[in-house]
Amino acid sequence: MPVPADAVTIPPEINRLVGRAMHRYQMLADGDRVMIAVSGGIDSLVLCRLLDCWRRKAPIHYELLAVHLDMGFSGYLPPPGLTDTPGIPLSGTSELVREQLVAAGLPFHIEETAFGPEALAAEAGKNGCYHCAARRRARLFELAREQDCNKLAFGHHQEDIIETFFLNLLYGGNLSTMVPNQHLFSGRLSLIRPLALLDKAMVRNLGKLFGVQPVANPCPLTERSKRREVRDLLATITGNDPQRRASIFAALGNVRRDYLL
Repeated sequence: MPVPADAVTIPPEINRLVGRAMHRYQMLADGDRVMIAVSGGIDSLVLCRLLDCWRRKAPIHYELLAVHLDMGFSGYLPPPGLTDTPGIPLSGTSELVREQLVAAGLPFHIEETAFGPEALAAEAGKNGCYHCAARRRARLFELAREQDCNKLAFGHHQEDIIETFFLNLLYGGNLSTMVPNQHLFSGRLSLIRPLALLDKAMVRNLGKLFGVQPVANPCPLTERSKRREVRDLLATITGNDPQRRASIFAALGNVRRDYLL
């Protein structure tokens, strides 16, 4: 069952790391209007509850708006070969996410799209993830402008940032990753990631404390994406040792440019 934000005590270590991320990367300011991109997964739903908790105790005032884009997989029949169980309709996420946002007590906007099936149709699904993500991102930017929001918050955590680095390294041929605070459009919009210093286990712990019920991703490529391949590779490299992951994460902020080509 969902737990009211004012009834949750955030564990000290998690609270410290979130505070460090907020301060170090100057994520929030008085008067901000923050749009939260909600996929329905545990990360974005936890972010909704966390930002609501912080708003209640912060010395600044900011407004929140949760936004969920349904990617259009409700009733969608994947073409043969795109999933291990072709022909089985997939469920939409709108209503399940709506229930979670209502329980959180946040203002929200839910919009149904056909981005998913249309992306899978591009080049026979080979570049489905790229097209789907690009269209979702573009629509989120449009909605931020329409809703007069100057911050767009994502639920990406430490492991997402590490995975993105390896994705760009292996498939993009560059050394880059997602940053905790990225300014776009001449500073009119900033992308913030308040969970950037948390690992996945911490996010799951918060999910339990808040009583969050994550919504499964209905995309038929979820288990076949390049990100999933990189996640499995990292599990092999690190042996799921938190210290090794922490070392990789630290290296992203300790770049020795003189020793790079």
